[in-house]
Amino acid sequence: MTETSYLGLAGQVVLITGGASGIGAAFVRAFAAQKARVAFLDIDTDAGEALVREVTGAGGAAPLFVPCDLLDIEVLREAIARVHGTLGDAAVLVNNAANDQRQVLSEVTPAEFDWTIGVNFKHVFFAAQAVVPQMKSRGGGSIINMSSVAWMRGGPALPVYAAAKAAIVGFTNSLARLVGPDRIRVNAIAPGMVITERQRRLWYPNEQAIAELRTRQAIPDAVTPDDIARMALFLASDDSKRITRQCFLVDGGLG
Repeated sequence: MTETSYLGLAGQVVLITGGASGIGAAFVRAFAAQKARVAFLDIDTDAGEALVREVTGAGGAAPLFVPCDLLDIEVLREAIARVHGTLGDAAVLVNNAANDQRQVLSEVTPAEFDWTIGVNFKHVFFAAQAVVPQMKSRGGGSIINMSSVAWMRGGPALPVYAAAKAAIVGFTNSLARLVGPDRIRVNAIAPGMVITERQRRLWYPNEQAIAELRTRQAIPDAVTPDDIARMALFLASDDSKRITRQCFLVDGGLG
C-alpha cells in the first residue's frame, strides 16, 4: 500500500512531546520523513539522542532534541522557548507524552494522583498555552492531543489515567472553540491496543494474550505506532484544514 506524502509539511516546524520512544518516536520519524523541521522533548536523554542519530542516519531531516522533564512546567516553557528561538513559530504541536502506569484504586495516594495527572494532562494544557501565540503569529496551526480508548472503555486498572485522557478530550473541545477564529485546529487521537516495547515489557509479555485481545477488533491486524503517526500527519496537514474539535479512534474497531 502506498503511503500518502504531505508536501505542505516540508519546512514546517513540528513540536512533539514525549518523542524519544514508542508512539512518540513514530511521530518524530514520520514528520522527519515529510521533511518537516521536527523538535521533540523527552526526559530520556539517551533514547532521545539515539533517535536523532537514527533519523539522521536514515536520511531524514535531523530533528532537534531538547531534554525536558514535562512535570516541571517552567522547564517545559523554557524548552518550548528554546525550540521557538532555534526553529521559529510552531505550525504543529503533538501533545504525546503520557504514562499508563497501572494502579489500584484503594492504594492511590494524593501524591500518586497528582503525578498521574501531571504526566498525562497538565503538560498538555501548558504546552498548548505556550504554543498558541506562535500559531496565531503565523496565521494558523494544528494541535494534536493524544487521548486513549481507556477512558471510553473504562480500564479498571487505569482510574486516574483514564480520567486524564478524558480530560484531554474536554480540553480539546474547549480549545478548538477558543482558537478556531485564529485558524488553529485542535483534535485528539485515541489509540487502541498499540503494543510498544514498553507495553510488551510491562503489560503484555504473552503473545497469546495479545492475539486474544485482537480478536475483539473488527480489523484483526495489529494497530502499530506507525498507524497512529499516519493519522497525526493527516491532522497536521492542509488535507484536514476544515477538521477541528474531533477525537479520532485508531483502534481497529475495538469492541
